[in-house]
Amino acid sequence: MTDTANRRPIRQRQSPWARWMAQRLAEEGASPDLISVAGAACATLAGGLLLAGDAAHPIWLRAPLLIAAAVFIQMRMLFNMLDGMVAIEHGRASPAGPIWNELPDRYSDVVVLVCAGYAARQGGVLFSAAAGWTCAILALAAAYVRELGCGLGLPADFSGPFAQQQRMLALTVAAAVSAVEPLWGWAGQTLMLALIVVAAGTAHTTARRTLTLARRLAERAREQPGQEGSQ
Repeated sequence: MTDTANRRPIRQRQSPWARWMAQRLAEEGASPDLISVAGAACATLAGGLLLAGDAAHPIWLRAPLLIAAAVFIQMRMLFNMLDGMVAIEHGRASPAGPIWNELPDRYSDVVVLVCAGYAARQGGVLFSAAAGWTCAILALAAAYVRELGCGLGLPADFSGPFAQQQRMLALTVAAAVSAVEPLWGWAGQTLMLALIVVAAGTAHTTARRTLTLARRLAERAREQPGQEGSQ
């Protein structure tokens, strides 16, 4: 990613620790593209740990597996921030950077959300799996609308209320709480509740971005009559 105007707003990017980590990675010659792949690897581990935590026997294995899943979800988000910092702030962007910036992100969203659905196992496996897949499809739709706007020459719309950071935060909290939910007799309900919230929030986000995109296109058509395409 090389366009600073279309960067996802991340408050932690300005923190001293994030700047230090990005600087060290750049000094060691780390490729932003490989950092993106590392984020996708963390997402894969997080998904696997969610599934393993659900199936853990003996039961005492459940807590450390789900806590580890929460950690790897946040590790995925950390790498997702650092790849752009190394690429832009330290001038290490590659020609294929936009591809590696987007595809690992989309994969990571899908694998974490779908695995969370299978791990919840509420209302039957088909129902919980459908919840995970629904969240994944909505996450892809929200990203698609954003990228569609960019393709039409408009600024990237990272608006929420459930953009990528909020979705992953919800799952991080849900995984951590799921580690101890057997104490009050639950087994997967926390993940299911999180998926319901993520689905509703992401559907709202997609609709909001779509309406914003339509409004921006209409405004541009008024400002530049006769220059809008018919497609």
